[in-house]
Amino acid sequence: MKLEERITKPMTEDVPHRPATSLRRTFLRLLMAALALAALGAAAYYYYTNRPTSEAEIADIDVILKELVHDTAPELVARVGIGVDSATALLVAAGDNPGRLRNEATFAHLCGVAPIDASSGKHERHRLNRGGDRQANSALWHIVITRMVYDPRTRDYIDRRTKEGLTKKEAFRCLKRYIAREVYNHLPHDQLAIDSP
Repeated sequence: MKLEERITKPMTEDVPHRPATSLRRTFLRLLMAALALAALGAAAYYYYTNRPTSEAEIADIDVILKELVHDTAPELVARVGIGVDSATALLVAAGDNPGRLRNEATFAHLCGVAPIDASSGKHERHRLNRGGDRQANSALWHIVITRMVYDPRTRDYIDRRTKEGLTKKEAFRCLKRYIAREVYNHLPHDQLAIDSP
């Protein structure tokens, strides 16, 4: 049967019938896929046409970024182990989702460092959250690694937690959660339109 006949002819038994909700759902899926591909293409085009091409351009952008971060969140960058790159990733995560940040626990979930219960039977333990903003999570990991080198309190904390029976990975998970709390308290709440802690 031709398309014109299907459109003009009323539905009969010989024409396969699909519920309207199923058609709408299929149309929405196709539309979302097309929009996602269009956004991906636009982002790739922007990246390849506007990316810096020389070391001088990259250095200029780093200087501008450093000034912006120091003007926006001086208290955050003043913390041990938090550099411009880490602060930028955390500020972007917080700035993209100000409505989701009601308290430090929601910020930890946003960064993917909130502990998730993974207990079974007699064993009580937690695992890392696999969700959240991956760039913010990576920034917190870099802060932990930097503090492991330069901050004696962090080294003492890791030693104490491993003596308590935690693995180094689990101690890092706990430390990332504590750092997320510290970062949330030093975010520029007024500029990001976040409720005060």
